[in-house]
Amino acid sequence: MSSQTPVPAGFRGVAGNIGIKDPNDDFFAVVSEVPARVSAVFTRSRFAGPSVLLSRRSAADGSARGVAVIARNANVATGRVGDSHAHELQERVARAAGVPPEEVLVASTGVIGRPYPIEKVRAYLDALPEEFPPADLDRSAAAMMTTDTRPKTASATVGGATLTGIAKGVGMIEPNMATMLAWFFTDAELEQPVLDEVFRRVVDRTFNALSIDTDTSTSDSAAVFANGLAGPVDVAEFEAALHEVALKLVRMIASDGEGASKLIEVRVTGARDDAQAKRVAKAVVNSPLVKTAVHGADPNWGRVTMAVGKCEEETDILPDNVRISFGDVETYPAEATDEVLERAAQHMKGDEVVIGVGLGIADGAFTVYGCDLTEGYIRINADYTT
Repeated sequence: MSSQTPVPAGFRGVAGNIGIKDPNDDFFAVVSEVPARVSAVFTRSRFAGPSVLLSRRSAADGSARGVAVIARNANVATGRVGDSHAHELQERVARAAGVPPEEVLVASTGVIGRPYPIEKVRAYLDALPEEFPPADLDRSAAAMMTTDTRPKTASATVGGATLTGIAKGVGMIEPNMATMLAWFFTDAELEQPVLDEVFRRVVDRTFNALSIDTDTSTSDSAAVFANGLAGPVDVAEFEAALHEVALKLVRMIASDGEGASKLIEVRVTGARDDAQAKRVAKAVVNSPLVKTAVHGADPNWGRVTMAVGKCEEETDILPDNVRISFGDVETYPAEATDEVLERAAQHMKGDEVVIGVGLGIADGAFTVYGCDLTEGYIRINADYTT
């Protein structure tokens, strides 16, 4: 069955089941028929996996044809065996696709500390078709899921070009660069330095604005591949489209956070600058007390003030200037009457909860995304490796 999500011209791929843990797909590769430009960002974890280290080198010159991903095994903290396995994955996929190994990024996601079942990997990769069919990005998105409950895809058009992104991730998400795994494919033509600048700006406002549980993955990787087959596009229009697609994926990830029942959006305004707004917003969205209050639809604005107050180095934040709201209902410093709290609670009973924090300093602003904290998060992670 062909992909229902639009596939940009010139991208071919395969997906299937290696047999790592269950009968669902756990592998995919998507490769451009022609040389492509790439921009990529990776985790800053000191325990970055072999796939990250290898892909970082492969993407360094700004060119790459595509990516191969194995799910349900992160191949991290596996020593020299893990390094060898990552190289072997890259080489075997490249051989099947008919491209140089250094033109294929590789990624892994899943349980940390266990090497690949390499004989199964070899047997599967050796049976890949001599020519990859047109990519199925819906199947690819599903193939890299671990604890995700649904695949995540989004697409947009820019002039005559198509841009499609796929992502996975529902836990271990509090990045210093991007989060989880996210791959963007486009037939738009852009110079690599421009592509890189645009991608990094978009990542900072989307994936870097996402937090599920304050933990940074060892495998976080995100990249955009542009093969130029649709010709040049307006750079500003491309950046707007990339932001639109990335933000859709971020919101999907946040709402699908492990055990999550609600998406949280924290909007901080009136900050000294955008960087301060981001720090304050992250403090709020990462607070377990705020997360549990959202889960219980409890407009406990006191927990939000607590989270803002934790930013103790931000000495220009003055309580008398701060404003806090849930949806469009201001709860501080307004008098939090029963009627006000009931209106705020009604907003919090929805699937998406917006918390507003006005700092009253200047015009800096930033919005971050996360989810509530539920019993389901504990259960999923308590039982994860079994």
